[in-house]
Amino acid sequence: MAKGMHAPARKRRAIAVVAIVAGVLVLAAGGAAYSAYRYEQARADRILPGITIGGVDVGGMTKAEAVDVVRASAAVTLQQPVELQARGTSWQVSLEELGQRSNAVGAVNRALGLSESMTTFSRFWHRFNDEPVNQEVELSFAGDGRVDTVLGRISREVAVKPVNADIAYDDGRLRFVKPKPGRALDMAEARASVRAALKAGGVTKIRLPVLAVKPEVTQKNMPRTIVVRVDENKLYLYDGFDVIRTWSVATAMPGWTTPQGDWNLYRKAVNPTWYNPALDSWGADLPAVVPGGPSAPMGTRALYITAPGLIRIHGTPADSSIGSYASHGCIRMHNAEVEQLYPMVDVGTRVIVVGARPSNAVEGDTPASVNV
Repeated sequence: MAKGMHAPARKRRAIAVVAIVAGVLVLAAGGAAYSAYRYEQARADRILPGITIGGVDVGGMTKAEAVDVVRASAAVTLQQPVELQARGTSWQVSLEELGQRSNAVGAVNRALGLSESMTTFSRFWHRFNDEPVNQEVELSFAGDGRVDTVLGRISREVAVKPVNADIAYDDGRLRFVKPKPGRALDMAEARASVRAALKAGGVTKIRLPVLAVKPEVTQKNMPRTIVVRVDENKLYLYDGFDVIRTWSVATAMPGWTTPQGDWNLYRKAVNPTWYNPALDSWGADLPAVVPGGPSAPMGTRALYITAPGLIRIHGTPADSSIGSYASHGCIRMHNAEVEQLYPMVDVGTRVIVVGARPSNAVEGDTPASVNV
């Protein structure tokens, strides 16, 4: 009877022991979990082991440490040269010079964020055992904010101004300048090419397009030019590089000068009034003012040019003086011939005076080449 009564007691004690053991195990597990949690929290600001950014191992680093390491590695990449080519010339520039930057901060943030997909115990396990998670975070490069600066510098080196057709006056001589095209960097296309290459990545050579720049002035659209050759006493009217008319003229007598130089026609007049410029010298016996006309000192037409000394190309009643050194500096023509020239040129026309009177010439002399 007594033996039967002890059986339930033993059963209860067994249950109690099991409960105690279970409780201890639960407490132990809870303690372990809490310890793991505390361990993980203490290291939550560090990247899990086995994570790399752009090939750089950042495992165990804080955000600041990782950013510094990644930026240092990226700096090497940003110094990689890119060759820009145009017209057989090349320029070496770095990715950084073109405005590229690394997204080091963003990459580190992504590396830190990888731990969020793992349980606390899993993170604890990898940290505690230094077991790598074997994850690679891409380091991206972007930006092109300095492309225009670089291309602007290159464009100045590439640029060649076109040469306009011209009859140039150099050191008392005429020089016939043929037109030549220039060149310029095609900025819009060059910018697009460089930006596309930077976006694609891995490009080490970029060809920059160059445009031909046409001259504004060619032989076909050149304005007319008057050339007066004092050594010949001839006036030539050029259309482009072609002489379309030639006339004999009178130029300055000894003691006076028909000024050499590159001048412009600034006024035209029909039957110009003559105002005596030398009432106290050679014009003392002439009227102060003479109305224009065939018998007036300036004849029927006058072309005023910018040369010093009130120089004009004008008609004259003194037909016999044409072809000789006879004026006070002006360029005389037969009235009929200055009337031919008058409508053939506009205000603004260049008037180039070249050549010199022979040093031994006297008033009324004519060059041997003159056909009056």
